[in-house]
Amino acid sequence: MSRIALKALLGLLVRVLFRPRVEGAEHVPATGPVILAGNHVTFIDSLFLALVMKRQVFFIGKDEYVTGKGIKGRLMAWFFGMSGMIPVDRDGGHGGVAALMTGRRLLEEGKAFGIYPEGTRSPDGRLYRGRTGVSRLTLMTGAPVVPFAMIGTDKVQPGGKGMPRIAPVTVRFGAPLDFSRYDGMDRDRYVLRAVTDEVMSEVMRLSGQEYVDMYATKAKAA
Repeated sequence: MSRIALKALLGLLVRVLFRPRVEGAEHVPATGPVILAGNHVTFIDSLFLALVMKRQVFFIGKDEYVTGKGIKGRLMAWFFGMSGMIPVDRDGGHGGVAALMTGRRLLEEGKAFGIYPEGTRSPDGRLYRGRTGVSRLTLMTGAPVVPFAMIGTDKVQPGGKGMPRIAPVTVRFGAPLDFSRYDGMDRDRYVLRAVTDEVMSEVMRLSGQEYVDMYATKAKAA
């Protein structure tokens, strides 16, 4: 009930202030496992995606979001928990494996799982090379991949910091991608790369972003 009440309250606030436009919502299955894979331009992308969806979406997030101290820490833990974030220590040596297994478990339970294949927020608004976690998940579980694009959220919260600004936002969903032709090939690195690149190609088409064939983490380090 807390999650439902929070979503209703925040959803009303978002609709009044930002008037988000949703395109292609019919492509998201009403039930059953589905992977929502999209671009990541700012911190609040997950919030907008969760609020425009009719069904609950689960995400992987840094455990530091829910381990803070004091009143602020407890409020953040409650907020992220209610919004569907599953905390995982992604900085540890097995962080990637833990995130992958958590996503697999949620999909096997018939849930909607949101993932940003770039692995981190874009440092400059361009779309970067996807990591193969999304392809591993779809090949291990058989769940379809629905690509999506967040458009305008970088204007709401430039740089992912500070108080949100009022700006138009569009959430655009593409048709589901079925990779059942690759059944049993979830350990083939060439297949994993091909599937990931196909997903990112659709995200690029939906978002209109310039594509960079480099991992975003490397671009940030440079």
